[in-house]
Amino acid sequence: MRVAIFFGSKSDTETMKKAADVLSEFGVEYSAYAISAHRAGDLLIKTLEQTEKDGCEVIIAGAGLSAALPGVIAGHTVLPVVGVPLECVTPGKSNGLGGMDALLSTVQMPPQIPVASVGINNAKNAAYLALEILGIKYPEIKEKLLQFRSKLKSDAAVNGGKVEF
Repeated sequence: MRVAIFFGSKSDTETMKKAADVLSEFGVEYSAYAISAHRAGDLLIKTLEQTEKDGCEVIIAGAGLSAALPGVIAGHTVLPVVGVPLECVTPGKSNGLGGMDALLSTVQMPPQIPVASVGINNAKNAAYLALEILGIKYPEIKEKLLQFRSKLKSDAAVNGGKVEF
């Protein structure tokens, strides 16, 4: 089982590493690539083709601004693509849209070319969704997810959910 993580700029590394960390916790191999759909389209397609040959089964793709990367990838593969809309922030400034532009670009795909989407900057959830997809085929991943969810449930039930101030 293998997941490929694509993102449009090296500046997205810190956010997208969160997906890699989750996959690692569950023992899932991944490869990661910083390739712009706009600036290096040919390299993107060649890399995508190679990741498929290498056995990739799910793709996580993060991008900001126009967020074309997840859609471009989905247009070139039938593998499931989980999009991570990213808030485009240059140190000291934002583009003013808080990632809403990327969110809308990710979810507003044309008919027949779907991209699943998670929340803005939520690369962790993209990894959890990729794990759920893999869990359909791999019982060991499904079991790890069930154990993980059970722990979440027991952690939330501390003191019966009661909070004292």
